Amino acid sequence: MTEVRSLHPAPDQYAYAFGGREPLLTVAPGTVVELSTEDCFAGNVRGVDDLPSRVCTFPFLNPVTGPIAVEGAEVGDTLAVHFVEIVPSRDWAASSTFPHFGALTTTHATAMLHPALEERVWIYELDAATGTCRFRARRSDLTVELPMDPMHGTVGVAPAAGEVTMSITPAAHGGNMDTPEMRAGVTAYFPVNVPGGMLSIGDGHARQGEGEVCGTAVEAAMHTVVVVDLVKGQAPVSPRIESDGFLMTTGSARPLEDAYRISQLDLVGWTGSLLGLEELDAYQLVSQAGLAPAGNVVDTNYTMVGKLPKSVLGEAKAYDGLHEVLRGVAAEYLASR
Repeated sequence: MTEVRSLHPAPDQYAYAFGGREPLLTVAPGTVVELSTEDCFAGNVRGVDDLPSRVCTFPFLNPVTGPIAVEGAEVGDTLAVHFVEIVPSRDWAASSTFPHFGALTTTHATAMLHPALEERVWIYELDAATGTCRFRARRSDLTVELPMDPMHGTVGVAPAAGEVTMSITPAAHGGNMDTPEMRAGVTAYFPVNVPGGMLSIGDGHARQGEGEVCGTAVEAAMHTVVVVDLVKGQAPVSPRIESDGFLMTTGSARPLEDAYRISQLDLVGWTGSLLGLEELDAYQLVSQAGLAPAGNVVDTNYTMVGKLPKSVLGEAKAYDGLHEVLRGVAAEYLASR
């Protein structure tokens, strides 16, 4: 029987960094964890007049739930996190433009003479029955029904070497990668950098376009269920993701082309190891069959994803087919509720 544990932090238990904290929960490999997460504004932006600069306490944005320690996880292992379910816990979500934040404005790193963008808030109505979120323009009567595609923008483990990294920053440990690929049904793989791994999850999005161009998604509090497992050794250089149809790698860095290179290099190496290919043969295959969706181009580091269809792998399976095993655990859990 699969063990099921719960983690629902009080407001003062949310973390705003990866690393440097004791676990809120310790679980055995193979455990199902039911957890709740707050939105990136910590629930403080509830209407169009709630400007983040007025209602949020900087730099305490992007709270994460955790850390969760996994028994037996040692440095050099791989932490596997299968997302069973990601469901908004409220019938509304928020988005905004921030001064000095986003892809199309002056920022601290891209200094310009022109003024920053206006700070503005949009509130989205979430309809679970229809699976939609409603965009309402602030300066016209236009409304658009967008399909919900819930995902987590921030997922990761403690960084290496005892570092503490703010939750807004993506890097080799994961963090605020903001890739829409981190949705229900996928398995993410993280390097274990400290004993226990120390997994944290937050920053739920009811949906997000690739790149998160304005700097925020449709930011939503979530009820989320994951299965947490452990692979001895085989730690990836940066987080990987597996869906039913694709293998994916991530790279987080600045400039954007370096994030792209990190993700592509790992995808070439992963493909080569699965198929027993010499490096340049794997390079050629990935070059012709791969995709490269953007995660974010707004955070302190940017994130790119390398994506390869599993159809080119034949009978080869990543991590000995762990994704399929965890899919089965997820199906049993959902059927038992």
